[in-house]
Amino acid sequence: MDAPVTAVRAQAYTVPTDGLEADGTFTWDSTTLVIAELDAGGMTGIGYTYTDACAAQLIRGAIGEAVLHRDALDVRVAWLAMHRRVRNMGRSGIAATAISAVDCALWDLKAKLLDVPLVRLLGAMRPNIAIYGSGGFTSYSDARLQNQLSAWVEDNGCRWVKMKIGSEPSRDPQRVRAARDAIGDAGLFVDANGALTQKEALACAQVFAQYGVEWFEEPVSSDDLDGLSALRQAIPAPMQVAAGEYGYTLDDFRHLLDARAVDVLQADASRCGGITGFLDMAALCEAYHTPLSAHCAPALHLHVACAAPRFVHQEWFHDHVRLEAMLFDGAPRASDGVIAPDLSRPGCGLELRRADAQAYAV
Repeated sequence: MDAPVTAVRAQAYTVPTDGLEADGTFTWDSTTLVIAELDAGGMTGIGYTYTDACAAQLIRGAIGEAVLHRDALDVRVAWLAMHRRVRNMGRSGIAATAISAVDCALWDLKAKLLDVPLVRLLGAMRPNIAIYGSGGFTSYSDARLQNQLSAWVEDNGCRWVKMKIGSEPSRDPQRVRAARDAIGDAGLFVDANGALTQKEALACAQVFAQYGVEWFEEPVSSDDLDGLSALRQAIPAPMQVAAGEYGYTLDDFRHLLDARAVDVLQADASRCGGITGFLDMAALCEAYHTPLSAHCAPALHLHVACAAPRFVHQEWFHDHVRLEAMLFDGAPRASDGVIAPDLSRPGCGLELRRADAQAYAV
């Protein structure tokens, strides 16, 4: 059947956080979600990204023009057309996030046109995906840090939790110790968001090893491939180095893997080209024998993560879990440390609560 795309819409929503949040390089008090919607064959597909509100204008303009009137069933054809359309403005950054939202909407639309859950269309490798609780912002008091991390373990059954470090490196050993006291034997991850120098990161890793930290995310900038690679060789085993959340193109991820810079590759479907891009990253990880972890946006990743080889876990990020539950019917709920697709819903299973979202429209 033919199902040409007849309309492309986009809207940005900015939602205040439930408190000031900070990591090693940034402080924020709100989160912006840009939603893309595409119509075809009497159905509407939905996709989204976390980015600047200006991405909505790009979707309504150049990106939308690239997919309008194309067959919604030919997702990769549309994906390629979008990338070609932004060639002269640059594929990374805002353009990549806009393409990601539209690609996710196309996959949702295709699955709805075929009346199947998206995971059935992609081909499930697992019925659910493991999550790790993520937040632990450097702006938190030790008490709030402990309460948040322990709740993920005790209430959601998370096997691992992650906290931010790097705003004040001298305080981080105490914060990591407080986190370990709160979570018992659960796995502990730390994320510096590229805030440290190579020597600072190595010194931190040696201290953190005393508290059983098993994952060090972006200890230095992910642009510093040599630094990441050297740290990966130097930090105490079995601590893993992870990076990739700021990857936009296949080559961004290939460079990380070629440099042997990570033990675990992270990819974010809201940045790396949507479902299509995430599937490409999963194939890359298969070729490089490297585990894959999904960064943030759990509702967006749920179906494709169930289909991705070498997938290990999904970030259950405080801001996005809160926002997705606020604005979407069908957002996943954690139980016993996993989330699972709702196979009674076609597509990605999400429906925007328009009345609730309107209060945050930009």
